[in-house]
Amino acid sequence: METRESRMRKLLEAALSPCEIAITDQSGRHARHVAKMGIEAEGETHYRLKIVSPAFAGLSRVERARRVHEVLAPEFATGLHALALELKTPEEAGQG
Repeated sequence: METRESRMRKLLEAALSPCEIAITDQSGRHARHVAKMGIEAEGETHYRLKIVSPAFAGLSRVERARRVHEVLAPEFATGLHALALELKTPEEAGQG
């Protein structure tokens, strides 16, 4: 069975053509928080994403975050709960 991380990676790579992508599952840090919300604490709910992509050029921080959330909408519909985001262009990341 494919993991949420691998599905997210495929979606993000297809939509943003990133130079760099790092996905860290932080669900364990949020298990009690999720349980209080009445959500099954099975993991794969909270992630930290670092994405460096030319697709972010000319976009504000809010627009970049919206773009990532739009790309990952199918995952939010199936239990993804929260993202911590670090979104940069290659120039901002010192890669350009």
